Amino acid sequence: MKRNFAVAAVLASGLALSAAAQTAATSAPAAAPKVAVIEFQAAVTSTNEFQRDFGDLQKKFEPQRTQLKALGDEVDSLTKQLQTQADKLSDAERASKAKTIDDKKKQAQRVAEDAQNDYQSAMQETFGKVASKVDELLNTYAKDQGFTLVIDATEQQQQPPTVLYAAPSSNITKAIVDAYNVKSGVPAPPPSAPAPAATSPKPAAPKAPAGR
Repeated sequence: MKRNFAVAAVLASGLALSAAAQTAATSAPAAAPKVAVIEFQAAVTSTNEFQRDFGDLQKKFEPQRTQLKALGDEVDSLTKQLQTQADKLSDAERASKAKTIDDKKKQAQRVAEDAQNDYQSAMQETFGKVASKVDELLNTYAKDQGFTLVIDATEQQQQPPTVLYAAPSSNITKAIVDAYNVKSGVPAPPPSAPAPAATSPKPAAPKAPAGR
């Protein structure tokens, strides 16, 4: 009887210790992922470097703006002249002035389109140059601060928020693939047999990965 009591006491003690250990394990929450949000576009355009380069870009395209304003003023002036003098002009004169106005409008449109295309190209280059540096700094900062995830919260994006940085431990791609392979039961295909050396073609050079 005493032996049975001793065994029961040991079992009770073991169960208590096990329960305590489980309680301690479950009461200590796992470290939550550290997530940060950034308005990346606003960050880039707020830098001193971008502001400086943007000012230089505005000065570079000032001649095109001046030319467009002069053409617009000329078209307005010719149009008013035609409207006020129309009853005093012959059909040939009215047609000539109308053609001049039309030619000026077409010239202004060509200048505007060329300037717009050049400006957009230069603007993208200016933004991209600074953005690449901000992105590099962001990755270093995120690692130093221990962020698991950094999400771009730029407003009016044409696509969902972009993950700008993710700690390797947050990527579960391989874990999902491994789990699926176990569940499906499909074995891995056997490795391809190497071709004979005499007939082995020269491997193509690897393509550079596309930029983000």
